[in-house]
Amino acid sequence: MKLKIPFRSEPRPALKGPEDRMTLRDHLAELRVRIVRSMLAIVLGVIIMMAFYDPILRFIKQPYTDLCQRKPAGFCTADLFALGPLDGFSTRISISLYGGIALAFPVILWQVWRFVVPGLHTREKKYAIPFIGSTITLFLFGGFIAYWTLGLALEFLISWSGSGVQQVFPVDKYVSLVGLMVAAYGVGFEFPVLLVFLQLVGVISPQSLLKQWRYAVMAIFFLAAVITPSGDPISMLALAIPMTLFYLIAIAIGIFIQRRKRKRETEGGDDDDDDREAMAGASA
Repeated sequence: MKLKIPFRSEPRPALKGPEDRMTLRDHLAELRVRIVRSMLAIVLGVIIMMAFYDPILRFIKQPYTDLCQRKPAGFCTADLFALGPLDGFSTRISISLYGGIALAFPVILWQVWRFVVPGLHTREKKYAIPFIGSTITLFLFGGFIAYWTLGLALEFLISWSGSGVQQVFPVDKYVSLVGLMVAAYGVGFEFPVLLVFLQLVGVISPQSLLKQWRYAVMAIFFLAAVITPSGDPISMLALAIPMTLFYLIAIAIGIFIQRRKRKRETEGGDDDDDDREAMAGASA
């Protein structure tokens, strides 16, 4: 008697190229398995964050603590306050949920990748590692920049609140601000991966990106101002400047791949697979 392993998908039919297709039933079964695996990864991440809640809270609070210790007495207090009986509990849930999603992020990306690219089944391992690796690296880099600039952003916000205003931060609002800042920076730093992917599939060209660079820079600064939760100019610049550099780097990668493709065409080789692989590797 053959035992059935829970949450295990049935073997997918061999897909030799984009022209092959899965049935609707296959797609729904695959989607169910990917969602279940992603949810299990999030639950596991939440449990881990619950177990290490106190040191994680101290880590989140550290930029604010350093700011209050660096400034004169009366500028701010390093303590966070719970203004209601449920604030502490809701904060614990928020930190565990945010952290659980962050810990499960690599698993979620892998499940999404395995679902959306069945047409590249025989070659997806070549593209999965560089794209997922670069996505995770850039997200972590964005979160680091958000954490690093948090103290400067809080200093600006406190200074501009007025000399007669005493700063008292509720713990739930402070944690929500930190979580939104990390998420905004992490998503914003995925910008070059998106641009490289669009060039890879032929939606845009590096020449068109280079031609519209002035409008792109304006759009980047506007987007940074919109998605920055704190709304202060320090955080906006810390997000907009790297995104602008990533835009130029993506153009350089596109030009490099384009020249390589032309060279291979001149030599008479088949460049489709090589160019896609090189583009994926360059994005890492």
